[in-house]
Amino acid sequence: MRKLLPLLFLLSLLMASISQAQTAPARTSSATVTKSSAQKTTAKSTATVKTKSDGTPDRRYKENKMTTTSKTTGPKKADGTADMRYKANKTTATKTTVTHR
Repeated sequence: MRKLLPLLFLLSLLMASISQAQTAPARTSSATVTKSSAQKTTAKSTATVKTKSDGTPDRRYKENKMTTTSKTTGPKKADGTADMRYKANKTTATKTTVTHR
């Protein structure tokens, strides 16, 4: 009896996992042709914007990268970035006061 209960338990787990398994849908050749022709037309219309499978732009490509150029009015360092020692290059942030009790 002790050996029979674990065996029944394992058998029920096996049957539950088999019943939950998904099967792949049957593929037809006409659906494949339609899908491939649709991909070709979108590739022609968006030649410069490469997207991932979820539709968002792929940031690995140069044309999809966002470039931010900030215009600084103050002095710059030798490498061309803003020199943050000067007030003209600092961003204005609101100061918060903390009261200690």
